Amino acid sequence: LFEHAFFGISASESSAMDPQQRLLLQLSYESLHDTGLTKAQLLGSCIAVNVGQWESEFASVLVNTPAGLSVYAATGSQCSVTCGRVSFVLGLHGPCSSFNTACSSSLVANHSSLRALQYNECEGAVSAGSNMILSATAMRGIGIGGFTSATGRSHTFDVRADGYARGEAIETVMCEPDRNAQASSNGRMLGSAVRQDGRSASLTAPSGQAQQGVLTAALADARRRPKEFTMLEAHGTGTALGDPIETGALASVLLDHNDNARPTLEIASLKANAGHTEP
Repeated sequence: LFEHAFFGISASESSAMDPQQRLLLQLSYESLHDTGLTKAQLLGSCIAVNVGQWESEFASVLVNTPAGLSVYAATGSQCSVTCGRVSFVLGLHGPCSSFNTACSSSLVANHSSLRALQYNECEGAVSAGSNMILSATAMRGIGIGGFTSATGRSHTFDVRADGYARGEAIETVMCEPDRNAQASSNGRMLGSAVRQDGRSASLTAPSGQAQQGVLTAALADARRRPKEFTMLEAHGTGTALGDPIETGALASVLLDHNDNARPTLEIASLKANAGHTEP
């Protein structure tokens, strides 16, 4: 009822819509509303929407239902429509993009929001990420590929690490220029960097050297020194290959082994509790 009355989505359109689109629309509006913006103020505003999403498993579900023959089926599971629906329903005129860079999709989407704000391409930006497990076929494919854990847990930084456990999440953050840094009580994004592994051991294997490079670039963009950090949220998928490479890169960039006064650097990963929410 909320969906139909507030967002103007018909029942037939809703039945053919990926749940990710519906939930992302609701959560994006909540993030915008939390900043004090009303629907009337949003209409026609130059607010960007950047979403990290690597696929819609709903497409394989939809094809086997009556809704799969609906006129809305074509847009119901398109990743480009996931972000576009937010801009369309709320009347936002800022840049609108979906990003698929595998596990870094949401970070790259957030990077785009930061740069758009810095270059005055928009007055605000919604950074978002979305992942829902809807298809057994997709689950089997990832398992056959050897990415997921046989124990069903992400044993991050643990000798039991044998792959990751899949997790679901949809998150949205409203980003605005920090015009009054001293008074700001919200989280602040100081810097960001995006790079690629390039040539590594295999297509899916990480590169420690490339990870050091992107960390160094992010520090430079934030104009911060390594010893200013005491905590870090790592990727930490829980794989025997990836975790040691990541911790080695972090140690190389953020720890000065000649500085005995350097405080302890605590490293954690939410994946050990919530699973790997992929994009």
